[in-house]
This record gives sequence, C-alpha cells and structure tokens, in this order.
Amino acid sequence: MKSVVAIVGRPNVGKSTLFNKLCGQRLPIVDDTPGVTRDRIFGDCEWLGKNFLLVDTGGIEPDSSDIILSQMRRQAELAIDSAQCIVFVTDVRTGITASDREVAAMLQKSGKPVVLCVNKCDTVGEPPLEFYEFYNLGLGDPIAVSSVHGHGTGDLLDEVLKYIDDGDENEDDDGVIKVAVIGKPNVGKSSLVNAVCGEERVIVSNIAGTTRDATDTFVSNEHGDYLLIDTAGLRRKSRVDDQIEKYSIIRAKMAVERATVCVIMIDATEGFTEQDSKVAGIAHEQGKACIIAVNKWDALEKDTKTMDNFRKKLMNDFSFMSYAPIIFISAKTGQRIERLFELINFVDGQNAMRISTGKLNDVLADATARVQPPTDKGRRLKIYYMTQASTRPPTFVAFVNNKELFHYSYQRYIDNQIREVFGLEGTPTRLIIRERDHNKG
Repeated sequence: MKSVVAIVGRPNVGKSTLFNKLCGQRLPIVDDTPGVTRDRIFGDCEWLGKNFLLVDTGGIEPDSSDIILSQMRRQAELAIDSAQCIVFVTDVRTGITASDREVAAMLQKSGKPVVLCVNKCDTVGEPPLEFYEFYNLGLGDPIAVSSVHGHGTGDLLDEVLKYIDDGDENEDDDGVIKVAVIGKPNVGKSSLVNAVCGEERVIVSNIAGTTRDATDTFVSNEHGDYLLIDTAGLRRKSRVDDQIEKYSIIRAKMAVERATVCVIMIDATEGFTEQDSKVAGIAHEQGKACIIAVNKWDALEKDTKTMDNFRKKLMNDFSFMSYAPIIFISAKTGQRIERLFELINFVDGQNAMRISTGKLNDVLADATARVQPPTDKGRRLKIYYMTQASTRPPTFVAFVNNKELFHYSYQRYIDNQIREVFGLEGTPTRLIIRERDHNKG
C-alpha cells in the first residue's frame, strides 16, 4: 500500500501549485481566490524510486464559522489522519500569521511527522531574511521552496522520504485474498461484511456515509482466507455539505490499490446509476479482478424474467467491463454469499493467469487466419508474435510492423479470441503494442 503525504496550510499559500509541480500534472484549479481548492485531490508522486500518494487539501481556516471553510478544515483533518507525513505550506511574503500558528499547533497535536515548507521564495540563492522567522513555529528546519519555479522541491521531497516507507512489497504472497467491497453509500457494503463475519463488525445505518474509513476484516472459511476491505461509499460530487463524503474517493482508491479482487456493489432497488459506473471505473483502471454484486435482491418483487432482464441491462450499462461476472445477493438474508466466495476465488485465479508464449501464438495465428488484419493504403498489419509480460492483470505485448494499423476494433477482436480460448473471466487485460518492421534495413 502506498504511503500518503498530505499538503496542508491556510488558504492561498500555493498548495495547489506545489501539488502540480510535485505530481507533474495540472489537476487542481489554481487561483488567487482563497478557498478555490475545496475538494481534496490526490495524485501519484515518485521521487528517487519511491512512490507515494500526494493529497492536496483545501486551506485550513482554524476559526472560521463559514460552512465551506469549516468543511475544508474538516477535510484537511481527515487528510492529516490518514497521512504518514504532512507538508505544511506557508507563505514567505505574508510571514507567520495567527492562522499559521494555529495550524502548526494542530499538526503538533497530531503527532505526525511534519515537513515545513516556506513557499514563494522565488529568487535563486540565499532565502530572504523573512524566511528565518518560520523557525518560530517550532516545527524544525523550514525548507525554502518556489512552487512556481520548482526551486527547493528536491530538498522538500528528500525530507518527505525520511518519513515514509515503501509499503509491504510481499503483501500478496501470504495466501490471503484481499477483497475491496466498493460502491456508493448505503448499498449494503457494511451489511455484507457483517453477514460474512456473522457478527456486527461495522456500524450499519441507513444514513449514507456512516462508514467513513476503510476497515479491514479478516475472514477464514471453507473457501479460503480473505481480508475484506470495507470502504466508505463513493458519493456524487453535489452539495457542499457532502464535502466529507467526497473524501471517500481517496479511501476507495487506496482500498482498491491494496486489493486483488473488487466486489462492486449495486442496490437492486435503485438499479444502475452513473456513480456505479465511476466506482467500477476505479477498479477497472487499476486492472483488478471484478465482480458485480447486486445487493438487496430479496427486497425486489420478482417474476421468472426479472433476473435475466436485470442482467441484460447491467451488461449494457457495464459494457466497458463486460468480463465481470454478475451475481444477485442479499447481505440481509445471506442469499448466494457462499457463491460469492467461489466467484472471488475464481476471478482471483483468472487475474493471476499466465499463458505460455506458444499457446498464445497458436491463438494469434488462428485469429489472424480467420479475420485478416486491417490494411491502409496497400499496407497490411503484421503481428509477428505475442508474449505475456505480466499478471494482475494479464498483460500481453504484441510485436507488429506498424502500430497505427493495429486499430482498436482489431485489438478488441484479438482480446476476445484470447478470452474465448483461455477464459480470463472477471479480469481486465492489457495490450502493449511494440513496433518492429522486419521490412526495414
């Protein structure tokens, strides 16, 4: 699991600009208006071979009664709670303010390691005299940084690396299948965890967003050993008073990252929503084995065609992950929970499947003989051979004469042929295309 580093500070000290510089991508809106970054935004950061998750928070206004500012403060507190290290950003131009002192006191109480960043030191060479007053915050040696020009960011990251670890590289080698239960609020994720454990492990309530943290529960049964990661529900970005729920997206992303199998829960009484698609997209993009579990199936009025019709509609709604099996369950009554564990074992094995180069190329030869590769202006695509580069998800490399001739539709055809022969149900696949023209030279 990646370490989390939170960037905090009062509004308008340049947190988002620093975040963009460190992540190398322009994600948050950067504006001179205090409070522009209301939502927490996260990005992957890599320095000296170490990867970690960087979280950009809304500015902290310690005493504000304004609802938006107080929610931003709450979000920053949540980020601090989940971070291994905190980068506290201040502004050399304004000097130490009363808010800076209060934020510093809040950080000291957290007991977390804090790296003090004095931003807007934009001239090269010795920092301005005002820089030295930041020693008065009692947070150790400040680091002079210009987030606009990038000066000092290397020193800052060097300091951050002292406080974070690499995570457990061997997490997957213990025979325990890690399962992230994800979905929007109130679909019954906690009820499922409790049903599986046979005891009340997680608070279950009809109030959306009761589960704010990802919670791990170890389960051992006749099917195997599992670590269930129950996550806070993912909620639509809508009202300001839902700010606290928005933080769940980072929790879900971290939970999915740790997991090998994702159970995407949908409420049968509500049916598919756009939010379900976003939740599923997180797992799909990270290449995890996936199962779509339709919960509260007991609460639905049914006839002989209900399940078939529901399944057909879901296959259409989830067309981007047509590989994912669909199961209809009830966490309340325990309906098909045993079958769910069988599916978890099955898709986990599919996600880890390795196919020999010989077998892969037999399928490729058969597929290209059946449907000729595309041509353009008299040039035909040649796929010389394929090999599997890695598992989780199964990732294949195809060596071709011309990348541009390998259209998406033909890639999908080849993928379908591989799936037809080897299964690969419940897992996405990846195809990397390498160009190697044997006619050149």
